[in-house]
Amino acid sequence: MKIVVIGGTGRVGGNVVRRLLAQGHEAVPASPSTGVDTVTGQGLAEVMKGADVVVDVSNAPVWGDDAVREFFTTSTRNLLAAERDAGVGHHLAVTIVGADLLPDSGYLRAKVAQEAEIDAGGVAYTILRATQFFEFLPQIAEAGAEGDHVRLSTGLMQLVAVDDVAATVAELATGAPAAGRVELGGPEALGIDAWARRLFTATGDKRTVVSDPHAPYFGTELKGAELTPGDGARIGTTAFDTWFTTQQQETGK
Repeated sequence: MKIVVIGGTGRVGGNVVRRLLAQGHEAVPASPSTGVDTVTGQGLAEVMKGADVVVDVSNAPVWGDDAVREFFTTSTRNLLAAERDAGVGHHLAVTIVGADLLPDSGYLRAKVAQEAEIDAGGVAYTILRATQFFEFLPQIAEAGAEGDHVRLSTGLMQLVAVDDVAATVAELATGAPAAGRVELGGPEALGIDAWARRLFTATGDKRTVVSDPHAPYFGTELKGAELTPGDGARIGTTAFDTWFTTQQQETGK
């Protein structure tokens, strides 16, 4: 199969491409660095020729509420139009568990808008809603930094490893379109504050984590378990300790 991976030079996309190549597929990484720009449409028609599946794991290069929505909606419309023209039979996109439950977050609203474009796009599809990645835990913790402590939400988060996300994407991409949404989460749900404490213990960070139910997450206040998957979700196998050890080995620390 020829599978075009939008965002295929990034953290998740590169992993997906490697997996698909190892399985014998023609996996084509597509990003601005390879001459494909989903916002302007540059390179889309050419890269879609002969494609069976398009996987979209791209992320926005901007973070303002209006700008991020514009990126995801414009990019998705352009992708789907090019797919229709080329006769692509399956569009797979990665979005976020709970995005539709947290409308106060501009970023999460943008991901919901992306899903709406896919629903109406006329191409058979699968939407993989994943929980937040372990790899972003340090950034999440730093978002609450206040001097010698960090203030973080007690809302639950079921962190998943990028490796598990990529494995699931590769599996879904080579199967029939789900015609709906599939959820993926990690093996354990903890409060964001508790995740930060675990990370700080592992890294030797001496800052105090302050638990605050009202601390924002991506511009929204969590009420409880919005960021955890529902019944029937797929569950990744990589636990925190395994992920952290692997990260240390890869970075040589």
